[in-house]
Amino acid sequence: MTAWDLPDFDDHEGVHLFRDRASGLTAIIAVHSTALGPAAGGVRFWHYPNRGDAVTDALRLSRGMSYKNAMAGLPLGGGKGVILADKAGTKTASLLEAFGKSVESLGGRYVTAEDVGISTDDMVAISKATKFVSGLPVAQGSAGGDPGPFTAYGVFLGVKAAVKRVLGKDSTKGVHIAIQGVGSVGGGLAKLLAEEGAKLTLADVNADRAKALAAQLGGTAVASDEILRIEADVISPNALGAILTEESIAALKTPVVAGGANNQLATPEDGDRIHARGILYAPDYVINAGGIINVGLEYLGRGDEAEVRSRIRLIPDRLEQVWAESAHTGDPAARVADRIAQRLIGRG
Repeated sequence: MTAWDLPDFDDHEGVHLFRDRASGLTAIIAVHSTALGPAAGGVRFWHYPNRGDAVTDALRLSRGMSYKNAMAGLPLGGGKGVILADKAGTKTASLLEAFGKSVESLGGRYVTAEDVGISTDDMVAISKATKFVSGLPVAQGSAGGDPGPFTAYGVFLGVKAAVKRVLGKDSTKGVHIAIQGVGSVGGGLAKLLAEEGAKLTLADVNADRAKALAAQLGGTAVASDEILRIEADVISPNALGAILTEESIAALKTPVVAGGANNQLATPEDGDRIHARGILYAPDYVINAGGIINVGLEYLGRGDEAEVRSRIRLIPDRLEQVWAESAHTGDPAARVADRIAQRLIGRG
């Protein structure tokens, strides 16, 4: 089977495989669309027992970036890098520099930044071999740097918009929110919600991290395999993708699903299933655009942190556009968002 035959191949402009024996690099860069500008999207460092899953991830994530950048109003296309880690998660400067050379070889068609498993320091190492990079350390008040806190801020605003639409509340004070994944984005989201007085239930594959944050914020922690079955006002997925399946959707006990994880739906039909259950769904690439807005403006050289936050504050309006059209047409929010995004990139 080739990439063209995979279910998640969506007329991608390019799927590039890289191997550097000296550094141990094995990587994929998928370019979905450059209709609006260079294909921008982070690079993920992850161990895949099955290498085919890495290709699928790159295809799905790059398509999501096309939609995310378009919906965020950025003059950027969609792409994604995936570095296949070994079981030990061995990451060296030479491996990162080799990935930078891979990015450079595409001549600017793909611009990379942080994703899961990649830090700001890692981006510095990558930048030694390519200029097509963002998410680098910046001066205070400038656009750029770690995208995680900006993603968390956008998700926080999106959760508030969902709470207002479903529960009629302007604040999350007293609202029970169950968060799956408390890393950079989920942890940042939890802190913002705690400041507003939300009731929090937290879970993470690193159980100790969830327990520590719950103790710090006055919440509770549960096992990671329990969080999607918690009875709560909002379920917020902020870990890895494909967690909303036929089985998990049937078990949901919430009126709202709104979180920062990419590719939350295992299949397009799962968006239909959430809609059929009457659950308000915040399409992931709409609600989690804060990070790419930050590093995108850094790369484009447009504006400062104030401009970044101003643009992030438009995320609730975009969600409302999707939800309003969904309510008017009866179509699932996930399909409505896809339809809008596809029009914006000239594929509608």
